[in-house]
Amino acid sequence: MLQRMRRLSKSWVSSIFLGALALSFGVWGIADIFRGNTDLSVATIGSQKISFEEFQRDYRNFLRGASNRAGHEVTQDEARTLGLDKQALQAVVSRSAIDQLVAKYGLRVTDAQVSSTIRAMPAFRGPLGVFDHQTFLYRLQNAGYTEDGFVAIERQDMARSQLLDAVHGGTQLAPGYTRILYDYARERRVADYVVVPRTAAGAPPPPSDAQLAEYAKAHAQTFSTPEYRDVTYAVAAPEDVMGKVSVTDDQLKQQYELRKDQYQVPEKRDVEQIVFPDQAGAQAASAKIVAGTTFADIAKQRGLKPSDTSLGTVVQADLGDDRGPPAFALPSGGVTQPVKSSFGWVLVHVTNITPGSNKTFDDVKETLKKEVMTQLATAKLTDVTNAFDDASAGGASLAEAAKRAGMRLIHIPAVDSKGLAPDGKKAGLPQSPDFLAQLKKSEVGEESDPFPSTDGSAYVIKVNGTTPPKLKPLSEVRDRVVAAWTDDWEKRRVATMAKELVAAATAAKSLAPVAAKAHANVQSTGSLDRREAPEGLTPELVAKIFETPPGGVISVPTANGEGIFVARITGIAHPPQQLADFEYRRFSTNISGQAENDFDHALAMAARNSLGVTINQKQVDRATGGGS
Repeated sequence: MLQRMRRLSKSWVSSIFLGALALSFGVWGIADIFRGNTDLSVATIGSQKISFEEFQRDYRNFLRGASNRAGHEVTQDEARTLGLDKQALQAVVSRSAIDQLVAKYGLRVTDAQVSSTIRAMPAFRGPLGVFDHQTFLYRLQNAGYTEDGFVAIERQDMARSQLLDAVHGGTQLAPGYTRILYDYARERRVADYVVVPRTAAGAPPPPSDAQLAEYAKAHAQTFSTPEYRDVTYAVAAPEDVMGKVSVTDDQLKQQYELRKDQYQVPEKRDVEQIVFPDQAGAQAASAKIVAGTTFADIAKQRGLKPSDTSLGTVVQADLGDDRGPPAFALPSGGVTQPVKSSFGWVLVHVTNITPGSNKTFDDVKETLKKEVMTQLATAKLTDVTNAFDDASAGGASLAEAAKRAGMRLIHIPAVDSKGLAPDGKKAGLPQSPDFLAQLKKSEVGEESDPFPSTDGSAYVIKVNGTTPPKLKPLSEVRDRVVAAWTDDWEKRRVATMAKELVAAATAAKSLAPVAAKAHANVQSTGSLDRREAPEGLTPELVAKIFETPPGGVISVPTANGEGIFVARITGIAHPPQQLADFEYRRFSTNISGQAENDFDHALAMAARNSLGVTINQKQVDRATGGGS
C-alpha cells in the first residue's frame, strides 16, 4: 500500500491532494503530531492520574505475591496469559476511585494512628522482636518504596478502610439464605452407573465408494490440498551488510563499561543475624554453637522466628565494614564470631553462597564484538530498506528495486500456509512466524512494504498467484475417509443408543436393562461431593448427577470417549444445620465476607462510572512487559 502511495506522489494529481491536506493541517492544527502524546500515565480516573512508575511498582509487588502463592516465580508472559496484568490494573483503578470518594467525604488519619499501625507490622520487627527502623528501611527498599511514600500509602489505605468498613461493616446474611447456600454447597449424592463401551453399538456396515465420495465432498477442507501461493520475496539479513560495518576497540570498551554490571557481578550470600544486648551474651551463644547447638536453636531460645533473623540475599557492602568481611570469609553454613556492629553485638550465619563473576574486557571482547557488529548490521538494514523504498517509489519492479538496494531475491513456486511445498517438505521460506503471518495476509499481485522480522532480517513479499484447494482423489485418501466415516457413524450410533438406554432405565426405574445390553455390572459412585470427581468418574458426570432429580437417569461420555456412562440418581442427603457447629459458622462467616467484597466492588464500580476512566493501553503494556 505504501509503495502505491509513493508512486502516486509523483503525479500532478497528488500535488493538489497533498496541498489540500497540508492546508487542512494548518487549519485544524498539527501540534500533537510533532509534540507526540506526552501523557505517560497508565490511566486517568476523574481528575487523578496513575503514573507509570506507580503502576509498575504495584504490578511488580502484585507478581511477587502471585509467585508466593504459586510456589514459583510467575514470569511476565505467564502473568499475561493468566490475565494478572488486567487484574492488577483493575485493582489499581478501583483503588483510585475509592480514594477520590475518601477525599470527597474528608476522611482523615492522624500521624499517631499511622505510626502505631506501621510499628505493629510483623514484617518490620528486628532481631529483638520489636519495630526496627533499619529493618523497616530494608524491607521498603526491596519492595521499591521510599519511607515517605510508604507512609503516605499506608495513610491512604487506612482512610480507605474507614469508608469501606462503613459500607460493609457487620454484614451478616439472613440465616435462611445462608442455610440454602450451605445445603447447596454441602449436599451429597449417590448414583448407580454402568459403563457402556462404544463397541456395544455394533459394527458399521461397510461404506460404499459412493458414500465415501459423498463424505469426502462434505468434508472437503479435510481431504483437499491446501491453497498454494507462488511467492517472490526480497531479503537482506545482518550478515549481508556485515562487511559494511566496523567497530574499534575503543567503541567495544565503551560498550563494556556500559554493561559492566553484567560482567562484574559481586558474590551474594543469604545471611541470618541474631543481635545480642552485650558481648557476653554473644560469646555465650557462640560457644554453644561451637559445642553443637544450631544457629536456629539459638534463635528459638531467644524467641525469634526465621523472619526476624533473615537479612535476605546481600552483597558484602550491604553489611558494612563491621559485619561484611567476617561474614563473607565464612563457608556456607558458617557462623561468625561475635561482631560489634552499629546494631550491637551480633552473630551472622551464612545459609547460601551465590558465586560472583569478574569477566575482563579481554574475556568478553570477541562475544561483545559479535553482538555489537550484529546490532550495527541490523541498524544498517534501515539504509537498505530506504534504498528499496526509493527505487520502488520510482517505479522499479520488485526485482529491480531489490537489486539496487542490495537485497537477495528468492522465488518459491508453491507454498502453503504452513510453509510446506506440495511434496510435504519445507519450501525454503524463513521460519519466522511474522514472515508467515505477513505472507498469509498479502494480497495477490500486491507488494508488501519492507518489514523487519524477529530473525533480524528485512523482507519484502509479493504473491504472484495462487493455486486454489482441490479435493484429492478418493484413491489417495481412502483410508483416512473410511476412518473418519466410521468414527462419525459410531458417534451417531452411540448417541442414539444412549437415548435408548436412558429411556429403558427410566421406564424400568433400574439400570438392569442397561447392564444387560452392555454385558456389564451396575456400580455405585459412593457418596459424592459436587466439588470433585472420584477416580474413574468425570467432572461432567458428577455435575450432571447434581443437576438431576432423584430417580433421574443421565448419560455422558467417558473420559477417553470410547464409551458412555449411564447413571441413575439413587440418593440425596444434606448435612444437619446446627447453628453452633464450627463448620456451619465458618461457612456463614465466609459467605458474609464474600458479600462484603461484593459491596466494596459495587461501590468502586459506581465511583468509576461517576468519575470516568481512561486507560492508556500503550503505557500499561510497557509496565507489564507486553509492549516493545
